[in-house]
Parts: sequence; C-alpha cells; structure tokens
Amino acid sequence: MSGGADLRVRDLAVQFAGQDKPLFKIDTLDIPSDSSLGISGISGAGKTTLFHCLAGIAQPSAGQIVWGGTDICGLSDDALGRWRQRNLGLVFQDFHLVDGLSMMDNVLLPACFDRWKPTPALRRRAGDLLTAVGLSAWERMTALLSRGERQRVALARALLLQPAIVMADEPTASLDPNHRTQMGDLLLELVRTEGATLIVITHELELLSRMDHCLQLEHGVLRQLGAA
Repeated sequence: MSGGADLRVRDLAVQFAGQDKPLFKIDTLDIPSDSSLGISGISGAGKTTLFHCLAGIAQPSAGQIVWGGTDICGLSDDALGRWRQRNLGLVFQDFHLVDGLSMMDNVLLPACFDRWKPTPALRRRAGDLLTAVGLSAWERMTALLSRGERQRVALARALLLQPAIVMADEPTASLDPNHRTQMGDLLLELVRTEGATLIVITHELELLSRMDHCLQLEHGVLRQLGAA
C-alpha cells in the first residue's frame, strides 16, 4: 500500500420504503487521503447505515461515493467485493470474529479469500500486528478472550493486508475509560503508521477530538460537530 485513499461524496441519500423523507442526505463530503474522520450522532441517526454505505456494504438510494477515483456505487457486486478486499479494513462493533479459531487464525482470515494457505510473510505480519496491539499466546482460542482483547484482534485483522482505508464502528464501545483510551491510542497510532485513511463512527468525545475532521449526523444532515 502506498498510502490512503481520498474520499469524495456527492448527493448521497438513503431513504427506506414507507419513509416520507431520507434517513440522511449528504450533498458534499471531501476527505483527503491519509487523514482521519470521526462521525458522531445519537442512536438512530443513521451512523451505521452511513458506515455501511461508505464501506460498500449497503447501496444508497442515490449519489456517488468515490474512493481514490473509484465510484463504488457504480460497481457490480463482484467488483465491489474485490474492491473491499483490496482497499478496505473493517472493525465492526461486534467484531465478527470466529470463536472456534485462534487469535492468529482470525487475523489471517482476510488472506484466506485469496489463497489456500497464508504465506510465511503474512504470518509474520499477523504476529507483528498482534504484538503491536499488546497480545501474546496467539494460538489461544478467540472464545476465551475478553471484549477488549477481541477488539484488539479485530484491529490487527483489519490492518493485515495494508488497506488504503480503515473504518471502525464504535471501536471503544463498552470499554472502561482506561481501555477506551488504550484502544483509541492503538487505532490512531497503527493506522497512521500504516498510512491509511481512517473513518470512525463513535459517540466518544475524547476520541472524536483526536480526529483530523469531526462531523455530526443529525436530522439527516452531516455538519461540523457542535455547529448550530
């Protein structure tokens, strides 16, 4: 990976059947590569739906989402899957780890879509990432991990293939204050070291304050945090 990808959003809207107005409508959003964006908002504001649209998991009702020159809204399902695999590292709120696998095997999962067996270089990288997030005993089963440890595994997995874009949905949710700070430190330090563009959905003001750009989704509009 040579660096992050810039983001350009135009006339983006999501409206569900039976709704009188869109869940949200974003006329313009521009985020330069290698920078970070934090998005906040109350429960039900549409943050996770926006997250899924920007990640190419959900299709918006209208608009463009252009990552590094590629409008992902115009890709076929197969092409979109390939784009996600090559460009995107995701940290979901509920982690999406496989309890029956070890920490190491969970981190290596993204590589299994491309090859029958991960290369020694990928195994070394997975080990380096697990060490970077403060985890040892890599063959320990994921089912035995605490929530904080699972978050660390999920972060290491998101970075395995050196994605240009890292997106995290509530990465510090349900953690005590000390572990929230540690997870925020890890997320920002590792993503910046890797040279990726970072988008975080969070309600944590301390984490938001550390982002290069900080926006709030409210009443269907994305605006500067704290703006009237």
